[in-house]
Amino acid sequence: MPVLDRQPIAIILGTLLLVMVIGSCYPKRVGPAGSNGKQLTWPEMNLNQRKDHMKTVVLPRATLLFQTWRPERFAMVDCSLCHGQGPMTGNFQMPTSHLPQLSGELLLGPEFEKYPDTTRLKLDRLVPLMADALGKKSFSIITRRGFGCYSCHLGPSGPMFGN
Repeated sequence: MPVLDRQPIAIILGTLLLVMVIGSCYPKRVGPAGSNGKQLTWPEMNLNQRKDHMKTVVLPRATLLFQTWRPERFAMVDCSLCHGQGPMTGNFQMPTSHLPQLSGELLLGPEFEKYPDTTRLKLDRLVPLMADALGKKSFSIITRRGFGCYSCHLGPSGPMFGN
């Protein structure tokens, strides 16, 4: 039985690991092309580019999700669904007091108890959908970083988890 040289295998595995790490870097490029020809990340976009991205990418995805879930309640979806009256005054800041304040519990126990279907829909579908649309990593309970419920909702004493 021949002895395999382990060095090429280690190089191949190391290269694959490096490609996977680089390929999964965040923030992802989701916006229009910048001056260098590459797509912009959300933080690199200016206000007008962000507004256009919200209108053409984020809002249509949110609209489809909410109208599929509860068509009668969400027949008309616009910026006010998440931002309240903020867009009328130029305030797009998130998280916002327009949305219900969350308990602050890491596993959202009170929210699951009171609104299990809504909480599950938002955790399983809305958060990943919006994170992807904005080129952000979804919230990780381990690192307590990323796009999650508290990216839009305030906690009991204000913004939480770096939002």
